[in-house]
Amino acid sequence: METVLPSRVDVTEEASALLRKLAAIHGPLMFHQSGGCCDGSSPMCYLAGEFRVGGSDVFLGELVVDQIAEPIKVWISLPQFEYWKHTHLTIDLVKGRGGGFSLEAPEGFRFLIRSRLFSDDEWALLENAPILTGAQEN
Repeated sequence: METVLPSRVDVTEEASALLRKLAAIHGPLMFHQSGGCCDGSSPMCYLAGEFRVGGSDVFLGELVVDQIAEPIKVWISLPQFEYWKHTHLTIDLVKGRGGGFSLEAPEGFRFLIRSRLFSDDEWALLENAPILTGAQEN
């Protein structure tokens, strides 16, 4: 029997609603979470493939959102992954100005990350699980 790994990333219904609107306007989407300052500290939403994933970026998972044909891939920079690897991340939405290059910027909202530590049982499954990097994806 194959072990099912816990999800590393999820999305709230509020964020999903805006993602449906953005996908209808722009097409397939992706997220990247870097560790930079300013805009780079928020999850940035791009057209799928518009942001070039780096060789060391880590694939967190796919968001499956009702009424969006393609899953939304979520990537994170390696330094951020090392910092947050013990943490389940949820992409949420709040009112305010989004990142300058992120697709939600003109909509009057911004995406943000909410987090919780993995339970001991979840971490036991994830601790030695292989990760996919941009080098393997490209």
